[in-house]
This record gives sequence, structure tokens and C-alpha cells, in this order.
Amino acid sequence: MTGNEIREIFLKYFERQGHVRVASSPLLPANDPTLLFANAGMNQFKDVFTGEEKRDYARAASSQKCLRAGGKHNDLDDVGDKTHHTFFEMLGNFSFGDYFKRDAIRYALDLLLDEYGMPLERLWFTVYKTDDEAAQLWEEAGVPPERILRFGEKDNFWQMGDTGPCGPCSEIHFYQGENPSDPEFNRAEYVNRDGSPTVEIWNLVFMQFERDKEGNLTPLPKPSVDTGAGLERVTAVLQGAENNYDTDLLRPIVDFVAQLSDQPYEPKTPQGFAMRVITDHARATAFAIADGI
Repeated sequence: MTGNEIREIFLKYFERQGHVRVASSPLLPANDPTLLFANAGMNQFKDVFTGEEKRDYARAASSQKCLRAGGKHNDLDDVGDKTHHTFFEMLGNFSFGDYFKRDAIRYALDLLLDEYGMPLERLWFTVYKTDDEAAQLWEEAGVPPERILRFGEKDNFWQMGDTGPCGPCSEIHFYQGENPSDPEFNRAEYVNRDGSPTVEIWNLVFMQFERDKEGNLTPLPKPSVDTGAGLERVTAVLQGAENNYDTDLLRPIVDFVAQLSDQPYEPKTPQGFAMRVITDHARATAFAIADGI
């Protein structure tokens, strides 16, 4: 399954669930002075989530071009490892006051298991520490309770800013080790740990509160859903690649860098790390130039 096919399967799946396919916005945000670059799928829907803009659909799906090279979401210093990039594509499905947790969870599990064929025994699911509803819904959908983990605000609570829409989120993680039956590595302790064989692939955000300047939370009249899955990470998982740079989305660029430098690409050496950084920056620069930046 190629990266392009993985993207198309995602978008077509949500079209069948009544979502409107929306094209990616440019990397340079048009009407948001708070952003240097588009860095998430929800950016172009920000005013829809806050109620300032009305659209003729309540469900959307997109593959958003993202550039994270500064600001709140900055992956620049992490580039070169197996999962981080300055440029990447974020697959997302969105509900603007339409469906909420139950359907978001059902869609996510159905897509991963039935459309992509991911084995459940490799998946871990995290919820906010007090979000009993999400934990119960995952269990009702067929997830064993021991694979549902609770984390605090740092990992499982999302907010647009210091004030405004916010809510708990639920992340899906995938164990990339060779043997999913290996209890030494495919275990809860490795979820949300840097450098572990278990990587986050999808985040489901449940916008259900409004936070005021005093920090008080008020339930929103129409809760919404904002999800984001990194195409490169999902592709690495489905292609059995050790890291994102070994997928068909990035490996051709790595090989071209190696050819230009007249040096072999050796993934576990400083030279291999440098080639991954060059690959990432070249790709990000190409997309930025294409968008007029």
C-alpha cells in the first residue's frame, strides 16, 4: 500500500460516512495572524469551530499540508529521528457540532482495523484521566480494557489557546516492534515514552468546553470533533518501515541525497541522521516555495 493510496483510503472512507472532502489550505495562513505557517488540519476550520463562520456542511475530511518550524508546535529540533518532520501531511476528520465521541471512536477503529488492516494487539488507546465516557466507548467498540490507558493534561487535553474551545483528547498508538506478543516491549509503560517502539499515529480531540480567562470550563452547546493523523507515521506502520524515512514518501529523497553526496545511507550513523535532516528540510523547502513562501 503506497502513501498515496493510504491518503486516498482515508479520505474516501470519511466521504462514505457523509464527510465533505476539503482541499488542503496553503502553508501560509490567509486570515490568521497568530500562525506563521499552517501547522494542523483544524487551522482552516478555526472560525467554524468557534462559531464565527458558517459552512454548508457539518462534517469534513482533509489531508492538510503542515509546516512546524516555530511557535507552539515546533518540530525543528526533533527532525532526523524516526517520526518528526518540519513538513508533513495531517489526515483529519472533523465534526462541527454534528457527531461526537461515540462516532469519532467508532470511525477511527473501523478505519484502522477494517480498511487498513492493523492488528488490534499492536494498538494502544489513551484517554484523559477523568474521561470515563471515552474509555467506556473504546471498550464498547471492542478494545480490551487493559489497552486503554489514562494520562493527564499534558498528553490528553487539548486547547486552542489560553482561552476558547478545548477538551479531552484520545490518542491511538501503534507498537512497531517485531513481535506483538513480546511482553517486554509491547506494554503500557512504553506508550508516550520517547524512543520507544510504540508511536502515536492519531489524535482524536473532543472539543466540549469553553475556557474563560479565569480558567473556568463551560460546556459548549454543540461539542465538536477535530482529529489528526500523520500520513508519514501511518504509512510507516502500514509499510512495515522502521522509520518514516524508509517509506515510499521519503526514501526516494533520502536515496537522492546519498547519490548527490556520493556517500552510502547508513541509518544508524551520524551521517545517516544528517541525510534525514537534509531530506526533511529539502522537502519542506520545496513545498514552501510551491506555496509562494
